[in-house]
This record gives sequence, C-alpha cells and structure tokens, in this order.
Amino acid sequence: MGAAGIGSAATRKVMEKLAGPADAGSVVGSLMEAGFEGAAMRAQNAAADLVERAGAVRYPLVTVYCEKVINDLREKFRSFAGTAQIAIEVRHSQDRLEGLEETIEQQTDALTAALSASRGDWGEGMYYAGGYEVSFGRVARGGKNFTQVAKVTFEIGVSRN
Repeated sequence: MGAAGIGSAATRKVMEKLAGPADAGSVVGSLMEAGFEGAAMRAQNAAADLVERAGAVRYPLVTVYCEKVINDLREKFRSFAGTAQIAIEVRHSQDRLEGLEETIEQQTDALTAALSASRGDWGEGMYYAGGYEVSFGRVARGGKNFTQVAKVTFEIGVSRN
C-alpha cells in the first residue's frame, strides 16, 4: 500500500473511531451532547466557500482528512512504519458575531474530548498516542453569516508490512 493508500486508510479509520456513540469517543455524538444538534462529519479537504456553494451545509460541520504521510521506517523490516498526520476541522456559522468564538471553542473541546477517549490501538496496524494541536482561524464572512474554523491536527502511528 502506497502513501496515498495509507492516508486514505488513516482517514477512514479516524471516521470509524469518531463516528460511534459519544461515550465511545464520537465527535458528532460529543457535539450533539454539547448542544450542537445539526452536527455532520465528512471526509473532505475543501475550502469552506466551495462546500457552501456545492449545496446545503449543516453546521457545525466536521471534516476529516490526511495532511501528510511519513514513512520513517522506524521498524526495520516493515514496508511502512511511520505516521499519518490527520486534520479535523470544525466549521461553525451563525448570523451574529457575538458568541461565535465561544461556540467554536466549545465545539473544539468536544472534539478533543472525543479524541482523548479514543487513545490506544485502533487495529489494522494503527494507533493513537493522544497528542494533538489546535489552531483557531479568524472569524470571516461566509454567505449571509459569520464563520469560524478550528483545526485539530494529530498523528496516527502506522505499522504495516
């Protein structure tokens, strides 16, 4: 399996791990428990304005994609032994500027709690150690409303023959 295959497999695995019930580490379940009823999750790396132009969007929108695959051969006799860097973006939109930053912070907290709950062996040669980095984008105009994006990046260890 090539680097692109590893990236796709890692993205699918993140989607599987984070799509279950909230107590098992679900991103959507955690967002819904935090009061964000319309939460949706998809595997896609697309600019927010393109997504909005492509059709109806429900917010918060959670997108998952692989940013980078690194085969550093840390296990000598494996064909792939390295990491896949995954990004999860939480996009939120609302008609008022007030409270937007607080809302995106709450949504990001729900996401990082879901990630923390899913630490460990993910099967198929993948594992998540628990670290992550969060960055917050600036508030911008999006359609008729204001939008903001928070991005959580983390690494999944991958070991395959």
